[in-house]
Amino acid sequence: MSSRITCEVRDEAPVTVVRLTGALDLATMRPVHNVLDRCLADQPDALVVDLGSVTVRDRLALSVFAATARRAADWPAVPFVLCSAPPDAASWLAESTVGRVVPVRRDCAEATRTAGAAAAPRLRARLEPVAGACRRARELVTDACGRWNLPDLVGPASVVLSELVGNVVRHAGTPMQVTLTLRRSYLQVAVADGSGGAIRPSAGNDPRAEGGRGLLLVRELAQRWGSSPVGDGKVVWAMLPAT
Repeated sequence: MSSRITCEVRDEAPVTVVRLTGALDLATMRPVHNVLDRCLADQPDALVVDLGSVTVRDRLALSVFAATARRAADWPAVPFVLCSAPPDAASWLAESTVGRVVPVRRDCAEATRTAGAAAAPRLRARLEPVAGACRRARELVTDACGRWNLPDLVGPASVVLSELVGNVVRHAGTPMQVTLTLRRSYLQVAVADGSGGAIRPSAGNDPRAEGGRGLLLVRELAQRWGSSPVGDGKVVWAMLPAT
């Protein structure tokens, strides 16, 4: 029996809602994964998936939601919630690790309220790959830490974001989207650019120069950091402990 599933994406600011209709199995989980990935690339404040019109043919296919939850937690650091699961899917979710990773709500209205309330404070800016980009990045950190009462993070977060922005200026050479997000226990900084090339270290640069200290400082100062593909480009993110 052939499988088919459709994904209707609705922007219900500040939450993006994806309504799935059809059969979810091992054949259709890949297009679902791709749609959810594209939704995360748009950096919504929260992402909700409505399962009310889904028939789950293979419980293993539910793992697509755990994968999306892990991606959402790393970047763009947004709440991810499921809702309106049919009885068999709800039982499988409750019994599996997916249900422990992804919150499941009764209906879309409850899920939207829950996800919207959990949306984290965020500051965004678009920067050009010019010499002053690192200075602007530091200004954004100072602004964010002032708003969120994190004075101790101004120094380390400025260094980390300057390095990520400087890497784009030197190697990618594309406009970039800079995002700072406050979560309960950390501050995340992220830089998305238009180059699909892997992030490159700056070991050959003068360590005294602007953005010339390379990724070593990012590794030392960040609790975690990583890189994810986004469309034709990538995003590099780092999380700093916020106490």
